[in-house]
Amino acid sequence: MGDPGADRAAAIMEFLRQAGWGAALRRHLAGDASDRRYERLQLGAATAILMDTAPGSADDPAAFVKMARHLRGLGLSAPQILAEDLAQGLLLLEDLGDDLFARLLVTEPDRDMQLYQSAAEVLLHLQRAPAPPDLPDLPAAEWAQAAGFALDWYAFAATGIRPDPGPFHAALLQTLATHANGQRVLILRDFHAENLLWLPGRAGLARVGLLDFQLGQMGQPGYDLVSLLQDARRDVRPQTEAAVVARFAEATGTDPKTFAAHYAALGAQRALRILGVFARLCLVAGKPGYLPLIPRVWGQLQRNLAHPALADLRAACQTALPAPTPEALQQIASQCPTIPSR
Repeated sequence: MGDPGADRAAAIMEFLRQAGWGAALRRHLAGDASDRRYERLQLGAATAILMDTAPGSADDPAAFVKMARHLRGLGLSAPQILAEDLAQGLLLLEDLGDDLFARLLVTEPDRDMQLYQSAAEVLLHLQRAPAPPDLPDLPAAEWAQAAGFALDWYAFAATGIRPDPGPFHAALLQTLATHANGQRVLILRDFHAENLLWLPGRAGLARVGLLDFQLGQMGQPGYDLVSLLQDARRDVRPQTEAAVVARFAEATGTDPKTFAAHYAALGAQRALRILGVFARLCLVAGKPGYLPLIPRVWGQLQRNLAHPALADLRAACQTALPAPTPEALQQIASQCPTIPSR
């Protein structure tokens, strides 16, 4: 039997050779919660990004290519596809640089209004355009089911007890059906500061570089806005969040009170799902680094649940979910296996 690692390395080298990048210097880039790997290539003064998606993984490079071309067709700054081998899960991408919103905001926090407003304008432009055909369009019941991760993984890992899902799912379904089940638009799902780049050499909406959009689907107008402003990895100033939300509601012609309930419902659903996802990344993937983010997500959940329209869901969550105390997080961490990284 051959060595799978050596076979993969040979396939990558052949892909790069055929693309004209076989002699490039290669440097590993930090990955994300997916199974993808990234390398920055340098050939003289030119650079590019290699995306390596192992065949058989849940991530589909064809979906990335399809969405990248759609976004670029709208004048937005998704990476240009320089070369592709979808059968091997290999893409060569335009290098959009390192100026992630998340990095810029560490050194220049006062730019948050400019950056978040610019990102929201990208969402408005994206949602006004026709979406690509044949994208998934989940009903409210499936969005509610996805948030069950909070019970299945987070609550169970923290307490060893499986809460009764009935009242929780009923309350969440009613919340989403009432406040977040209207006209669908294209959503990118992971629209946040770690996946957005600032490109000052470009003009208008193209100044916002877009990454990690292959899971795009049909969803609710406020979902990506929640992803942007209720970021699991960093705090957004309340005045910035309020201003961007107000601008978005005005631009979509939505009554501010109606949009506030919409935003809170989607924020609660997303926070609940992330609680479960972060616990699962520890328990299954051996990635405990996400556990320290859980208290921030919990705080976002509580802010969303404080909206009067979510009173029933708030009561169900108080019954079903434990707070992420240090003891609860340590209990989850103690169950995290040690898995060598790829």
